[in-house]
Amino acid sequence: MSVGETSLYQRFGTIQKRRVLTVTGLAIGLVAMLALDLWAGPAGLGFGDIVTGLFWPDQLDLRPRIILWDVRLPDALIALAVGAALGLAGIETQTILDNPLASPFTLGVSSAAVLGASLAIVVVPVVPLVGETAVLPVMAMVFALGSGALILMIVRWANGARETVVLFGIALVFLCNALTAGLQYLASAEAIAQIVFWTIGNLTRAGWIEVGLVSACFVCVLPFSLRHVWVMTLLRGGEAHARSMGINVGRLRMWVILRVSVLAAFAVCFVGAIGFIGLVGPHIARLLLGEDHRMLVPGSALCGALILSCASFLSKALIPGVIIPVGILTAVVGVPVFLGLLSGRRHRA
Repeated sequence: MSVGETSLYQRFGTIQKRRVLTVTGLAIGLVAMLALDLWAGPAGLGFGDIVTGLFWPDQLDLRPRIILWDVRLPDALIALAVGAALGLAGIETQTILDNPLASPFTLGVSSAAVLGASLAIVVVPVVPLVGETAVLPVMAMVFALGSGALILMIVRWANGARETVVLFGIALVFLCNALTAGLQYLASAEAIAQIVFWTIGNLTRAGWIEVGLVSACFVCVLPFSLRHVWVMTLLRGGEAHARSMGINVGRLRMWVILRVSVLAAFAVCFVGAIGFIGLVGPHIARLLLGEDHRMLVPGSALCGALILSCASFLSKALIPGVIIPVGILTAVVGVPVFLGLLSGRRHRA
């Protein structure tokens, strides 16, 4: 091995160590933010009570134990699960469509979920084998998955052309928004208020069942994303380059959009259309970790979870006794961090 090759190998090793440390730092920050999220609230639980309640729940009084396990812990964990799912969906969407503005919202999945939820609120349909309280998330999920199925049909019809997919996704967003506006026009004032509240996004409506479903969806999809990390990294060099290496880009795009649709559907159907996470989380991860998807995929999931967990904490900590809908705070949390990272990269360039 020549001196130049040795120097290049050492430099690559240094970069990889820095990336591993960055991912480790994100994981540590996520644990710290989870602790803050569990601590925030009007009940006055201290960190000692939280530790005791998590590891030795029988030693905690009944009231704080109920608050911790039935209220705060599901809210905090659903923030991690939804944030990770949206972060993972965002990085895969941006890479496969080669579009920095792409996100699960670009494909129309979230807008379709809003339409399904609005229909459930205004019309109040009877769904066989589904309880009354579960109709809204079921309708939101069905419409979100239906939009994903439409996009997959377009991908197959257009032979995987990304321009067609993006344009169809934008058209689907406008169509779903128009239909939702039509439902609001016909709805009562109470129904309109419910639609707006659901659209903003709120973590407090989720329980342990919802946490389990979103987490299971993320855990099931993640191995397929990790399986394609080398191909997705290669795709960042250009679609023509990937095709010259023998990659069936159209087929890859179909599988990725399927994963993104499932992730986004499960993420938004229980907590509402929480925006911005799937857009900014991957950008932050890319600024920190570069284009290597071996680190970028877990890094994007961690960034999405960290941003949403931070927003969840602020939603309970900013105004004592009031829980602000978390969707309002996601942009407030994400934009300054994103601009700071952009400024840092500009100074380093």
